[in-house]
Amino acid sequence: MKTRLARPLGLAVALTFALGACASNLGGRPAPSPHATLSSWQPGATRAALEGFVARVSDPESPDFVPASERVAVFDNDGTLWAEQPAYFQLLFAVDRVRAMALDHPEWNNQQPYQAVLEGDMEALAASGHEGLKTLLAVSHVGMTTGEFEAQVRAWVEDARHPTSGRPYTAMVYQPMLELLEYLRAHGFKTFIVSGGGIDFMRVFTEEVYGIPPEQVVGTSIELRYEERDGEPVLVRLPELSLLDDKAGKPVGIQRYIGRRPILAFGNSDGDFEMLKWTAAGDGARLCGLVRHTDAVREWAYDRQSKIGRLDAALDAAVEREWLVVDMAQDWSAVFPSNDAGTHD
Repeated sequence: MKTRLARPLGLAVALTFALGACASNLGGRPAPSPHATLSSWQPGATRAALEGFVARVSDPESPDFVPASERVAVFDNDGTLWAEQPAYFQLLFAVDRVRAMALDHPEWNNQQPYQAVLEGDMEALAASGHEGLKTLLAVSHVGMTTGEFEAQVRAWVEDARHPTSGRPYTAMVYQPMLELLEYLRAHGFKTFIVSGGGIDFMRVFTEEVYGIPPEQVVGTSIELRYEERDGEPVLVRLPELSLLDDKAGKPVGIQRYIGRRPILAFGNSDGDFEMLKWTAAGDGARLCGLVRHTDAVREWAYDRQSKIGRLDAALDAAVEREWLVVDMAQDWSAVFPSNDAGTHD
C-alpha cells in the first residue's frame, strides 16, 4: 500500500490533526548504553554544546547539577525525530485508510473529499479546507475501538512506504536524534515526545523506534468512551477533541501529562515555539534546540514560509536568545539510520 502525493498540503493539515489521535520492523530497542555517543554529529560547536550541557547537569559537582528526577527532555516528532515531507505521515496514513475503505463505499468516487483522495488530487483535497480534512480524518480515525485503531496503524507501518524514498516510514527517522535520545537516557534523562500528531497513532511505534514508552508520549488527543461489546470492555474513539497538542497546547500537554517543566526541548517549527519558551522560562540550566532543514540532498531544505514545518518566528527567537540551531547539512554526518536511506528521489 503506497501513498502518492503531488505536493505538500498547507498548514491547515497540521491543525486538522485535532481529530487524529508502528509496531515497526526494527524490533525493540536495547537499554541505554553507558557508552552512548553522538557519533553522527559532526565535531563542532553544536555537538560540543549538547555534550557540555549534559555533562554540567549530570555532574553532582557542577553548579548546574540537576537531580535525575528533574532531567526531563521533550521532543517534537514530525520534522524533529522523523521526516515530515511531502506531508505529515499521519495524514498519509489517513489517505491510505480511505483508499482501503473505498471498496465498501463506491459512492465515494463522486463525493468530496473522498474523490480527491481516490484520484490522488491533493490540490482538490487541500481546497476542501478544514471541513474536508476533518471528514477524511473522522472516517479514518474515529468510530472504532482503541484496539482496532492500533491494529490498523501497525498494519500500515509494516506495509506502507514513503512516497518519494520508497522506504518504510520507520526508516525515515533521524539517526543523530536517535543517538541524542540514547545519550540523554545514558545520563539519567527521561525522554518524552510532545507532538501535534495523534497520541494514539504515535504510541503504537515510539517504544520500538525511539525507546520512548507509550506513557511518555504527549500528543493531540480525542475523547474515549468505555463500552462493553459481547461482554468485553472496550474503549471507543469519539470525534471530540480533548487536547490539540500544538503551539500553545504543548505547554498545556506537558503540564497535564508530565507534570514537570523540561530542562531540554527540541523542535523544528513555529508550532514548537511555545514549548521552547516554556522550557527556557524555568530556573537553572536549560537547553532549547531547533532542527533546521537545510539539506536538500539527503533530506529536504525548507523553513521560512514553508507550508509544512514553517520555521520563522521561532528561528528569529533562537538567534536572539542564543538557543541551539542544528543545521542538518553542517552538523549531521548522516541523516537516516543507514547509508542507503540517506537520500530521497
